[in-house]
Amino acid sequence: MNTPSPDQQQATSPQDAYDPNKLLDELSADMQVEDDTALARALELSRPQIGQIRHGKLRIGATILLRMQEFSGIPIKKLKTLLGDKRSKYRFGGS
Repeated sequence: MNTPSPDQQQATSPQDAYDPNKLLDELSADMQVEDDTALARALELSRPQIGQIRHGKLRIGATILLRMQEFSGIPIKKLKTLLGDKRSKYRFGGS
């Protein structure tokens, strides 16, 4: 039986598809801002938040994604695709 090595498994995990830099770059171009400071200002986020997103220390959650949609006009579906999210449906946890 051919079992993928841990490196192969890791390379194809859904987390590897997550690419906030692609999304931030696309937003910057679409909103015609020159740098992350201007992007943060346009999205009404702090500059450190943008930096944390770029360096993988802060994931883009629903609140930030909605803010991006609100200020850019880019549909949520396209934002999620740019981010690397391929899920077509979401499940919400309940108690």
